[in-house]
Amino acid sequence: MARKLTVSILVLGIIVAAALWFLTKSRSNEHMESTPPDHKVDLANGKTMFDIGGCVSCHTDSKEDRTRLGGGVALASPFGTFYTPNISPDPDDGIGRWTPAQFVTAMRGGISPEGEHLYPSFPYTSYRRMTAGDLLDMFAYIKTLPPVKGKARDHDLPFPFNIRAVLGGWKLLFLNGGQYTPAASRDAQWNRGAYLVNGPGHCAECHSPRNALGGILDRQRFAGGPSPEGQGWVPNITQQGLASWSAGDIAEFLKSGMTPEFDSAGGSMTAVIRNTAQLSDADRTAMAAYIKSLPAVAGPLRPAKK
Repeated sequence: MARKLTVSILVLGIIVAAALWFLTKSRSNEHMESTPPDHKVDLANGKTMFDIGGCVSCHTDSKEDRTRLGGGVALASPFGTFYTPNISPDPDDGIGRWTPAQFVTAMRGGISPEGEHLYPSFPYTSYRRMTAGDLLDMFAYIKTLPPVKGKARDHDLPFPFNIRAVLGGWKLLFLNGGQYTPAASRDAQWNRGAYLVNGPGHCAECHSPRNALGGILDRQRFAGGPSPEGQGWVPNITQQGLASWSAGDIAEFLKSGMTPEFDSAGGSMTAVIRNTAQLSDADRTAMAAYIKSLPAVAGPLRPAKK
């Protein structure tokens, strides 16, 4: 009887282990089929996607040269410190050997060319809403920038967050949605803004509270909360927080960083403004129209200042 019980437990353990392996295994070809083989590259659009995507903010520590994407920038989080990779076109240390399909797969599925899960400090949870054409244009633009030698250091993460396999389970819980689908009831400007804010702009990644596992709380999306970097507070950008701002105020803020109260952007938002300042007036106006339309949502209570 004891022997049968032991065998049953072993078999059950093997089944559970196999199921966990299957569920958490990365699938490196998950998004390759969506890469159009006959896409005609638009480098100007690629630069726009690069700018709104905030690539410079995380992948270079140079304030003077926005083109050197050598990575190595430390991103603090409650789970440890992440160090951004080299995404320059260098063939050895960057992404110079990546194929367009591999780039799309990384951006949409968080999977490296080697088949490893990528950590969601890289906001593929938002980038997956981008069109394949925009991703291919972004990739083509990055390939025009100078190669940079040197690999970034490894992430500094405690157990169990240093085990990439656990990200498969995280993705099952929080990697949802796909390419942005325009709302038929809204005009082209609003849809453009919704696409830029939710996709390449990945505004929700910082402006939304998260649960204990680091997943965005969808019911409070854009409602602000603790900074993902562990220090400070990110403002509510729904009408709960921006009711007194006009769409024009928001567009101006995205251009100059100046608020209607004649204050200026601070903290990590200064890097965001350097990126959105590169956009066209039309794109900033579209983003502002969408943000102004967000219904009021109450966010977490901000701790009282001591």
